[in-house]
Formats: sequence, structure tokens, C-alpha cells
Amino acid sequence: MDTSAPLLGEPLPLELMNTIWADRDGVHDALSGAAGTEAWLRAVAPRTDLMTPDDVAALPSSDLEQLGSRLTGLRDALRRLAAEATEDSRTAAGTGAVELEGAVAQLNRAAGDTPHWTALSWTSGQEPSRHLRAGGEAAAAAISAIADEAINLFSQDTRHQLRACLGPGCVLYFLKNHPRREWCSAGCGNRARSARHYQRHRRTTA
Repeated sequence: MDTSAPLLGEPLPLELMNTIWADRDGVHDALSGAAGTEAWLRAVAPRTDLMTPDDVAALPSSDLEQLGSRLTGLRDALRRLAAEATEDSRTAAGTGAVELEGAVAQLNRAAGDTPHWTALSWTSGQEPSRHLRAGGEAAAAAISAIADEAINLFSQDTRHQLRACLGPGCVLYFLKNHPRREWCSAGCGNRARSARHYQRHRRTTA
């Protein structure tokens, strides 16, 4: 089963934020239920150093439900912080009523839930390499690592590149990694241009 979340190649904290997404049928939650959590974790596993798709596949439903709860709590905190950073006023964005301080506390808890650290490997005659190590379950450690990456994102200048996509009906976030980028995806850009063209056409024919 593939995740229903749009994966846009953004940093993993943004990919997690974007598990809340929208289309013509309304706003959706890609982490709904154990199956949704498993699908998303499997999809992003190749982008982490702490878990593999096989690690996720081996998880029982009870563990997936707990991980889903952790992910949605972290996601909601990240979306609240993103709304603060971008002055996002989109009513459909689902940032909830949590206060900024509560979102910060949630993020800090998530980062510390499962210990993870870097380790050096160096065998004589070979190049040294850096690896991530973790205590506890691999998927749980990966969630804490995503939280840690989010702390870096919000505490550094990269937060000024964070944008709320203002495409019609969109609730996604993205990093403005190119001066001309204004939308989360080409599809949103096309819909925005079509909406502007429609409005201009209505004004000229009214």
C-alpha cells in the first residue's frame, strides 16, 4: 500500500507536515489508522539512516497505532510552528488551537523520546564513515530524528524559506529553494494561474 500523502522531496519534517493534504473532496489525513502510518513510514524509510522498510513491515498493529499517535502529535506541533513562521492564516490548514509554547514543548518531547546518536566507523585500510545509532525501536528513533531535524529547521535561517502554499484549496508547506518558486508543486501553480485567468475573464465579461 502506497501512502496517500504527497511526497514532494521536501525535508522530512515538511513531508510529515504534508500528511495533512487537500483535494476537491476536502482535507485528508494520510496517517489515519495503522495502515496509513505504516504506508507513510515505509515510503520515507529509504530517506532515514535509522529504519528500513523491512523494519516497518515487521511492526505489529499495536506498535503502529502508538507510532501513529506520536507522528500525528509531532505533525500537529510542526504545522503550528510552521503557521507561526509563515504567518499562515489558511483556515483549512488544520493547525489546531494549540499555543506556540505547547507546540514547542511537543516538538522537544518528540526529539527526546528515543535516543539516537552518531557513531564513527573506521577499519584499518578503509575510509572512515559516520553512522546513526539508536536505542530502542528503529521507527521510534526515526520519529525522534525527524523532530531533531525540525528543531534545526526552525532554529536556523532555513525557517525564513518556509512557505505556506497559497494554491487554491492547498494546505501544504514547502521550502522556497529557488527564487521563482511560489507553489508547493507545478499542479498548484497551474491551478492558481487558471483561477486568476478565470477571475479576469469574469471581470471582463461582467
